[in-house]
This record gives sequence, C-alpha cells and structure tokens, in this order.
Amino acid sequence: MLKAEMLTEKGLMVITFFEEDAPIHVKNFVDLSKKGFYDGVTFHRVLPDFVIQGGDPTGTGAGGPGYTIPCELTGNNQYHDRGVLSMAHRGPNTGGSQFFICHSRNNTAHLDRRHTCFGKVVEGLDVIDQIRQGDKIISITIVEEEA
Repeated sequence: MLKAEMLTEKGLMVITFFEEDAPIHVKNFVDLSKKGFYDGVTFHRVLPDFVIQGGDPTGTGAGGPGYTIPCELTGNNQYHDRGVLSMAHRGPNTGGSQFFICHSRNNTAHLDRRHTCFGKVVEGLDVIDQIRQGDKIISITIVEEEA
C-alpha cells in the first residue's frame, strides 16, 4: 500500500491512493513525487468551499510535465468528497501533473467521472482549509507500507 506525505507551508497532509481504481494516475503522481517534481511548486488556484489546485511548475495554471495521461473514470472511488485528490485537465485525457484536493462535497458533484479521483487525504484535513493561493508544497514523500 502506498501513501504520500505532502508537506506544505501550512502543514502535513497524508494521502492514501486509489491504486485499483486509478493505477495510471497513482503511478504518475508517485513517479513525479519521487523525482522531486512537486518540490517548491505552489498551489496556484484556491477556491473556497471548492478546491485547492497545484502541480503546475510554472505557477500559471498552464504548465505540466510535458506529457498527458488518459482519464480513468470507471472505478468505484470516482466521487469528489472532502479530501479527495483528483487530476486537473483541460479536457478528457489531457491530465499530467496538475491536481486538486476538494474542500467539500458541496460544489464538486459535477466533477464525478469527469476528473479522475486517485487518492484521498486521510490525515491533515485541516491543512486543506489553511492553504492559500501561492502557498508552496515543500516536498512529497512516498511511503510504501505492507498491507
């Protein structure tokens, strides 16, 4: 079982992954994290009671890793609840490195099965509410645990 420890300027979030439902997205995020891709990257979009978004190395909302991955929308965990980690994109099959984490379920139901959910914050949910636009990800550490 894989987990990610996302250390931000506002605190630590621990994320578990939906490895069965979104294996391509999980592998992509894990690989980028292990390479240090997200280190120092900002949350460039923060919309209260909606999402915090990061993963763009340019900080503009237009950047990515230089490739795209296909959406994975048929799994069991494709619901944008509080703390869910999902892939941002410009249209189907255009995701890469940008992700968002949901504040709540209030305004996110329309994203279900349109954006791939690939993990969930299980510790540090309060950090989501403290993140502001421009806050940085200090590092993401991938932890492999025995099931």
